[in-house]
Amino acid sequence: MAGKPQTRISEEAPVVMLIHGMWSRPHVWDGFRAFFEDRGYRVIVPTLRHHDMEPGSVPHPELADASLVHYAADIAREIGKLGCKPLVIGHSMGGTLAQMLAARGLVRAAVGLAPAQIAGTMNLDLRSIWIFRREFTSWGFWRQPHLPSFEAMRYGILNGMPESEAELLYEKLIPESGRALLEIGWWFVDGQRTTWINPQDVCCPMLFLTGEKDLLTPLWVTHRVAEFYEGRVPVEALPQRGHWLPTEPGWEALAARAAAFFETEAPEMARRMATRPAIPDPVFVKA
Repeated sequence: MAGKPQTRISEEAPVVMLIHGMWSRPHVWDGFRAFFEDRGYRVIVPTLRHHDMEPGSVPHPELADASLVHYAADIAREIGKLGCKPLVIGHSMGGTLAQMLAARGLVRAAVGLAPAQIAGTMNLDLRSIWIFRREFTSWGFWRQPHLPSFEAMRYGILNGMPESEAELLYEKLIPESGRALLEIGWWFVDGQRTTWINPQDVCCPMLFLTGEKDLLTPLWVTHRVAEFYEGRVPVEALPQRGHWLPTEPGWEALAARAAAFFETEAPEMARRMATRPAIPDPVFVKA
């Protein structure tokens, strides 16, 4: 049977960059990639540093100490090769990275799907802490790669998916940096202030979407993050949705919502915002 004809994408087409989150790889964006390519976008899906591995294999020895600074620097270099500012969709930790990049003036507009917390936002929800009970009770977790148990992830991260789909997805997940976990969840002991963002530095339109059943980044946390931007970032609650928004049933509606934001709302928001001077060197650190 003949496959679907490949959509021709113009080099002048708008660019959408999809940034995955913890324990993840680019494959989680397969649906979003196809959706935006069908609409004529160029789609870029970067692999975060040391995430180019197969599930069950031994993690890269430097993964445990990989920082969000490293992830952001790698993505910034990719953006520098594009010749334009991309539209960005980031999931969870990817939503935090999207904000870090936006603060550098490297993003045209951004959508955060269940964006992880940034410095200054305390998530003391016991349900969120329970998910990481194994990691947080292990001394030195910030120096080790980690992957919560299926039980923990099914409870508050994959709880928006049918059991069979959650099991299949979990089999494809990989360990994440312990340092990245500390920088997000324990930002108050991070001397580098990695996830601290000056809201005045973010001069592009943004939209946050979070599921009402999300226990990893509860909806109230998303509202607290949005408060840093003094009313400039709308937050939309997603009924009956959990945390793994890129692949949960009904992800198509979220892709369409992001496209509508980029195509209709973001341009008007941008006209109301001050223009940020171009950044000559989009690299955070030497790597």
